[in-house]
Amino acid sequence: MLEILHQDDALIAVNKPANLAVHRSRMVGNAEEFLVDRLREQLGGSVHLAHRLDRATSGVLLVARSRDIAARLGEQFMGRHLRKKYLAVVRGWPEPAQGLVDYPLPGSRETGPRREARTHYERLATVEVPIALGRYPQQRYALLLAEPESGRFRQIRKHLAHIHHPVIGDCQHGRGDHNRLYKQHFGCHRMLLHAWRLRFAHPATGALMEIEAPLDAAYAELLARFGWTLKASSE
Repeated sequence: MLEILHQDDALIAVNKPANLAVHRSRMVGNAEEFLVDRLREQLGGSVHLAHRLDRATSGVLLVARSRDIAARLGEQFMGRHLRKKYLAVVRGWPEPAQGLVDYPLPGSRETGPRREARTHYERLATVEVPIALGRYPQQRYALLLAEPESGRFRQIRKHLAHIHHPVIGDCQHGRGDHNRLYKQHFGCHRMLLHAWRLRFAHPATGALMEIEAPLDAAYAELLARFGWTLKASSE
């Protein structure tokens, strides 16, 4: 069963699991299961995607009950009238502790034209683990809060890799040696990027909404192991 975070006559907010493709597309390869199909079976009736998350990313996903509501939500995403906050565990300790990655990105095709893309980040916590890797006897990792202004393809993943602090578990843009370390020493087999909070105007009522998606067990256990805690408020 998918975890429903909010449901009314206009829209549904789902806590998307990691490694579940949202819908059929050429980008998801050999996926056999899709979130939209599971949601239709679980709730019945029509469902229409208002936005998307990468297959490996977990967290808040909005689904509309009608094409009109999906279009209204899409306008908010396109017009950047909402706020998206992600949690990411990355290699190293980004400096400064708060920063902005301003780096144009292409679409799903790397050869396509680049468009402006900006991601704000804040370093929430750090850890140093006594595990040798390469020429370093200890490894540094950080928990980041990332807030993208735009919604380019794999924006957060590409931006954090661009500043040499890739997301742990990212097979396309990350570091294979650190990904293997997390599997071997921490039993973590997922990419550590989570769409944590989403603030938007309800497309039917105009009411301001903020929806938070709890972390799954693997992500939450890792934070507990490192002694990391999350703030109660998004501000």
